[in-house]
Amino acid sequence: MLLRCVKCSGTGVSLVADTWVCPDCAARFPIVQGVARFVDSEAYTDSFGFQWTYFAKSQLDSANGTTRSRDTFVEKTGFRLERLRGARVLDAGCGMGRFAEVAMDAGAEVHAVDLSAAVEAAYGNLGRRGNISFYQADILNLPFAQGTFDYIYSIGVLHHTPSTRLAFQGLVPLLRPGGRIAIWVYSTKLRLMVGSELVRPLTSRLPKPMLLTLCRIANPLYHVHKLPIIGLATRVLLPTSLDPDPEWRWLDTFDWYSPKHQFKHTQDEVAGWFHDAGLIDLAPLAFPVSMSGRRPD
Repeated sequence: MLLRCVKCSGTGVSLVADTWVCPDCAARFPIVQGVARFVDSEAYTDSFGFQWTYFAKSQLDSANGTTRSRDTFVEKTGFRLERLRGARVLDAGCGMGRFAEVAMDAGAEVHAVDLSAAVEAAYGNLGRRGNISFYQADILNLPFAQGTFDYIYSIGVLHHTPSTRLAFQGLVPLLRPGGRIAIWVYSTKLRLMVGSELVRPLTSRLPKPMLLTLCRIANPLYHVHKLPIIGLATRVLLPTSLDPDPEWRWLDTFDWYSPKHQFKHTQDEVAGWFHDAGLIDLAPLAFPVSMSGRRPD
């Protein structure tokens, strides 16, 4: 595995006694609790560290006995799981590892990255297995050399960075020739949920334990949202998750109201990024806005 120094961009970073060391600038990146640390803080992603520590196993297929994460992975990447066997795969924004588990089960060599402390939950869930490595790193400055990965996916992550487009552009050079990348980002159709757009500047600044408690309103409000006429109004004015599972509903509502950054995009806009990056064989997928493409050989 060829790593790149995030301080000086030098290659050839080597492992010395549980620390990655750059030979060019002598920068040191320790492995702490099973995670290689290429940043000093969570920066703007602390809500995700809190969220995935609290809900560490809720969406993990092996813990909840479903295939929901597996099904979502296939739907939002378009990847054929059998083709991941033996491939080197980057999970760009792994959270607590729900999609990394899917790729691992398919036989991939997975490299799971997150800026937040959620990567520690991912290590707790998956670290005992042999085909995964964990990194706490900034998706805008990743510690990997160009042409490293056969597949890259980022599901529901890039729109939470300061620039969705720049975050995507930084991933493409990490693909090997012939490699494939897939992303899913929020659609502009979500702007129809007017109430959340108005209150998110406040909710994203609330103490996370307080917001988590407030988001439990999603469970009783679910039944109001389902009512004719009045439900249409409440879904616009105070939108919450409509997931049938109460814990997922609570989690998804917190996930919507807590992040600092949350951008929305159109299918045409995302397709433009793929074209500008020189990707080919573009495949707009059914769930908006998700798309995959291939780096030319």
